[in-house]
Amino acid sequence: MNKKFQGLRAKLPSRPRAAARIRQTTRQSAYIAAILMGLSTSAHAQWAVFDAANFSQNVMTAARELQQINNQIQSLQNETAMLQNMGRNLQSLNYSSLPQMASTLSRIDGLMNQASGLSFNLTQLESQWQQQYPSSYDASVSSSTLATAARARWQTAMSGYQQTMQVQSQIVQTVQADEPVLADLVNQSQGAAGALQAQQAANQLIALSTKQQMQIQTLMAAQYRADAQDAARKAQAEEAARVATTRFLGSSTAYSGN
Repeated sequence: MNKKFQGLRAKLPSRPRAAARIRQTTRQSAYIAAILMGLSTSAHAQWAVFDAANFSQNVMTAARELQQINNQIQSLQNETAMLQNMGRNLQSLNYSSLPQMASTLSRIDGLMNQASGLSFNLTQLESQWQQQYPSSYDASVSSSTLATAARARWQTAMSGYQQTMQVQSQIVQTVQADEPVLADLVNQSQGAAGALQAQQAANQLIALSTKQQMQIQTLMAAQYRADAQDAARKAQAEEAARVATTRFLGSSTAYSGN
């Protein structure tokens, strides 16, 4: 009996060993439970952080902010383009035909000022007219005086026609010289970068047209002056011839029988 009890006792673990095994099993169970709880908590935390509605709202907010930024960028680009256009519109034309036109008109004026005979000055014209085209002749005027005056009027008329032809020649030269100027102004107008350049080119085209009209007016003044001098010369020659004839014939009493 004692032998059987001792054999069973030998097979059973001792108390220290059993306690150690129990403690080890308990720790393992606690560790497994902790792992399971951690997994459960992590999964629960992940499902709690991702909010679909909040995420969608954040995406919409970011899209609206991005659209506002794009609108601001477009507005700045439009303002930049506007400033660039303003700069081009305020850019002046780096071309001027005024000196050439002024020089041409100056040469024509010089020809007009060189006119001999009757002057274009109104005050001087009055005195010259009375001297060369008197309204009447004194009875004592000699034939040589009449001939000298007639020759002076003829020379005045010829000078007037000569001046007219000189002005015509000068105007023809200036018209030929105006052709490249006109082409340059048209090119400047068509290639204008802004409104100011186009307006300045147009102003110079108008100035060129005005210059040509002034040339025509100058030519007309010279031509009409020459025609008027020649017509006055003819009329004065008729009057001088009448006076000379009257003086040659004398009074009617010279041939009477009395």
